Amino acid sequence: MQDFIRFLETHNELKVIDTPLDIELEIPHLAYLEVKKKDSKALLFIHPIHRKKPIKTQKEDLEEADSVVHTNKESPVAQQTMSSLTRITHAKSNTEDNIESFCIPVLMNVFGSHKRLQLIATQYSSNTQFKSLDSIANVMKNLLNLSMPKTLSAKFTKLKELWAMRHVFPKRYKGQPPCQERIYTADSINLFTLPVLKTWEEDGGRFITMGQVYTKSLDGTSHNVGMYRLQIHSHNELLMHWQIHKDATHFFHEYKRANKLMPVSIAIGGDPLYIWCAQAPMPPKVFELMLYGLIRGKNPLLAQCISNDLSVPYDCDIVIEGFVDTNKFAPEGKFGDHTGFYTPIEPYPIMQVHAITMKHNPIYLATVVGKPPLEDKYMGYMTERLFLPLFQTSAHGLIDYSMPENGVFHNLILAKVKTDYPAQSLQMMHTFFGVGQMSFVKHAIFVSEDAPSLHDNYKLLCDYILDRINTKKLYSTMGNCDALDHACVSFAMSGKLGIDASGETIEHNFKEISESDLLQMMQSITEGIQTLHIYKHKNPLVFCGVHRKNKPILEYATQFYEALGQYAAFFIFVDDDNILTNYYMLVWRIVNSIDVARDLKIINECAFLDATAKGTMEGYDREWPKDTLCTKSTLNRLKEQGLLEGVDEKFYKQFGII
Repeated sequence: MQDFIRFLETHNELKVIDTPLDIELEIPHLAYLEVKKKDSKALLFIHPIHRKKPIKTQKEDLEEADSVVHTNKESPVAQQTMSSLTRITHAKSNTEDNIESFCIPVLMNVFGSHKRLQLIATQYSSNTQFKSLDSIANVMKNLLNLSMPKTLSAKFTKLKELWAMRHVFPKRYKGQPPCQERIYTADSINLFTLPVLKTWEEDGGRFITMGQVYTKSLDGTSHNVGMYRLQIHSHNELLMHWQIHKDATHFFHEYKRANKLMPVSIAIGGDPLYIWCAQAPMPPKVFELMLYGLIRGKNPLLAQCISNDLSVPYDCDIVIEGFVDTNKFAPEGKFGDHTGFYTPIEPYPIMQVHAITMKHNPIYLATVVGKPPLEDKYMGYMTERLFLPLFQTSAHGLIDYSMPENGVFHNLILAKVKTDYPAQSLQMMHTFFGVGQMSFVKHAIFVSEDAPSLHDNYKLLCDYILDRINTKKLYSTMGNCDALDHACVSFAMSGKLGIDASGETIEHNFKEISESDLLQMMQSITEGIQTLHIYKHKNPLVFCGVHRKNKPILEYATQFYEALGQYAAFFIFVDDDNILTNYYMLVWRIVNSIDVARDLKIINECAFLDATAKGTMEGYDREWPKDTLCTKSTLNRLKEQGLLEGVDEKFYKQFGII
């Protein structure tokens, strides 16, 4: 992390925040706003604090913290990040001001732009052989192509690519690893002395959000690293939020059946590529760090943990080691998640921490999740580009695909296909809904090879789609969905919608009508419709804002069809606090809030989609979650300190900030 900070400085990609800011709300709120800017930077917070909850430290810790002298002359950043204490109590308590100060800086938004993504993938290594993400994807594609090369030069190229595979296998680091320069066990363990963040006001506590979670199968033959959130439960306990479909959960069940403790180690920091590998959708039983070796052109070096038999990258900044008792659970959450909604309080396994190790001068790496666009947008883009060749091996005719960030990846996917035979798009739909982590996708739209780019001008793409669809081009089925999905009728099971927008254009002959006249006609059927907007097209989309419901809005579908079917084929209902002309956030709201098995009703040539918050009248027996909103008082404090440059009310509305 120290080297990486200097690397970011060299490329003018780092902003240093030397104002003391609270790890609860202030630091994450500022990072949340920064990453949404077009010119966003990585943020290094060199004075993290925590107000109102001071911890007790011994006298020598206070004296040592007060006597720290910055002597490194390399850069202003390096000068202020090299200091540390010699105990895990990296904090000093100011009893007069009631403030806890941390001596570990917090680094955020490292993946928060396409430029930084490219730098991490292709330049932050002296061994790199790649110039772009596409060049990495091409090598992965060629490795999957096992056909015999025909020419001598092609054979040499293939041998060179296969020779590069020698780097994918991890090796053991010899000697004392940097990540174990300082070791804390027993009574010296205190997770609360790490600058772990609380992002949202209703979060259940402080959460590690950029942890590499290392696990292995019971027989030791399979290793995994995943990226899961971890809530601090006590000074020496974490709650493990690994979801039902994840590899770590499968290992958990093996240990549970054997009634054995499960070893777990969480690494933080080191080469940023480690954390990208942790979220990569690798096939089962394939260790994700093999990708690191391929991309970096060098074998991952792993150090043996001191309290369990797992291994982690030798150069990570902080390592938290321990065991999970498969019979012990505790309430975890709430947590404002990457969907932009709070996930509910649910029981998750407890990890007992047996050791914490770290470098002499560690950096705490963190991220913020919530409403898009955020850092996961760019991490997901890299995943999307590099795994396209792998996906093409099982999806015949797939040219390209895109997972827009406002679809939060598993809620919406766009795919460009070459249609060589009838129903090929339908075949592709079933492939998407059934392969690996792609099976979590709820809504997929398929276009032909002549369609506009899936990544650039969404207006052109939207018009292309509307030119080619009617209610007969909508196909629904059932399948599994992400465990974080709050809209599904049954837990982890949801309706799925495929839209076939491939092929020739369709003739549409709808009558034109003004928004005010259409609103008046709809209000004559139900006063619940408060706002209305028409996306102008020969196949228009009608968005309706619903204020209150005396009954489920879809129960009016027949009346709407009989009165309004001549004006449009697609009617979409959302709560009236949405800005109907903000299409970016509208797409986010809609794909998050529907289960087509319940919320889509088709009557002849008209489709009605209910994306409002659900309740008992729709048969929804849980609490509909709140979406993540910044705390206004926190924003006011940041503004008073001059830290909200480039942020105004328009910015807040554009991204649903408050």
